[in-house]
Amino acid sequence: MFTGIITGIGRIAAVDPLGTTPQHGKRLRIEVPTGYLEDVGLGDSIALNGACMTVTTLDAAHHQFTVDISAESLNKTAGLDKPQPINLEKALRAHDRLGGHLVSGHVDGLGVVQFFEQVGESWELRVLAPPLLAKYLAYKGSITVNGVSLTVNRIADNAQGCELSINLIPHTVQNTALHTLQAGSAVNLEIDLIARYVERMLSAPTPAPGLA
Repeated sequence: MFTGIITGIGRIAAVDPLGTTPQHGKRLRIEVPTGYLEDVGLGDSIALNGACMTVTTLDAAHHQFTVDISAESLNKTAGLDKPQPINLEKALRAHDRLGGHLVSGHVDGLGVVQFFEQVGESWELRVLAPPLLAKYLAYKGSITVNGVSLTVNRIADNAQGCELSINLIPHTVQNTALHTLQAGSAVNLEIDLIARYVERMLSAPTPAPGLA
């Protein structure tokens, strides 16, 4: 589990194929800030732009680690297929503060940035979410964008999906890789975990008497 509070900005330094066919995945080599890997071990989970990955090799002395990502995961995520800055979050420990919201590290869909500009001292980010995710988005609800826990300030449903507007304070822009976004950028979205369970409870069929 994660919280959507970014613990470091890393960079994909290399993307190497794990095979010769489109069905093969990639091995990513990630460069991280000095000291970031001091409490990380092989097999640990780290979210990359909101996608939970497993550490497969570790080189703390050179501030880097690798993950293997399947072709399926590459097809379902954005920002993990080429060298670029990425958001990092280590898995939540039992005694950690839950500063954001409960995040599983599983990408529910890809959004597209419609607008990202400075408004006053802050920044407005507008993202078009796929139609299938629209029912999980609500005013003042939580959404994870590229691994960052954010609050929805406004929603607008249209034929293409649901456009959500988010206000980013300068601290968030400066301390995450969201500052690299621009109109047209694809982003990883994870809906609120509680909304997922509420939808299931409301849609599940009611057992017949005597079968419960």
